[in-house]
This record gives sequence, structure tokens and C-alpha cells, in this order.
Amino acid sequence: MKYYFNTVLKGKSFDEAIAQVTAELKKEGFGVLTEIDIKKTLKNKLDVDFKKYKILGACNPHFAYKALQSEDKIGVLLPCNVIVEEHDNGEIEVSAVDPIASMGAVQNKSLGSLASEVQQKLMNVIHNLS
Repeated sequence: MKYYFNTVLKGKSFDEAIAQVTAELKKEGFGVLTEIDIKKTLKNKLDVDFKKYKILGACNPHFAYKALQSEDKIGVLLPCNVIVEEHDNGEIEVSAVDPIASMGAVQNKSLGSLASEVQQKLMNVIHNLS
């Protein structure tokens, strides 16, 4: 089972991609709670060079609240991560977690429909970037 969906952006810089992804997430009711700069972190911690790669921790408060009401330990799977990475050829790829895949191990039927709704919203984000 594929655990993410993705797209490649054409003609965008890395920073433009971050701004566009953030805007599309907002349209679907998500905010970015965390932004982890992997390139910077790996340079600071390991003194290694790595490509431009950011993890955006996206959260839709409405769905997060519903999920937490149904399953208090679901927080280990929150927020929904979206990555933006620059490949060697200059292309920018954006990938979002598939919440159905990540929540598949949770034995709670009430989360199934919720995961489907969140999946659709994240798929909309990826689709609208193309």
C-alpha cells in the first residue's frame, strides 16, 4: 500500500513551493504547526550536506479534535506531514501522507470515515498544486 501521494512542480523555486503548499493547505482548513528544515538540521547535527527538504506538520483543528475524541493516542500520528524536497535536477516534489495508510493499524472504526475525509482534503492540496 502506498503511504503518500505526490506531485512534481514545474517552474517553481523551493521557497515558492513552500508558500504555495502552505496556501493550498490553508484553503483546505490546515495550518502548518511545525516546519522542520532537514537540510539545516543535518548540517548542524552531523555536518553533512543534504538537498533542500522541509517537513511541514499540517493540522486541521476540526479533524484533529474529532480524532482525539475518538482515540486519545491518535496524537502519535498527528500532525499530517507534507514534505517539500528539491531533487538534483531542480524539480520540486511535494508529498503528503495518506492518513488512511497511517491510521490503518488503529483498531477504531470511527476513525475510518475521518481518515477518508482528511485524505480527500490532502489529495485536493496535491492536485491543486499541479
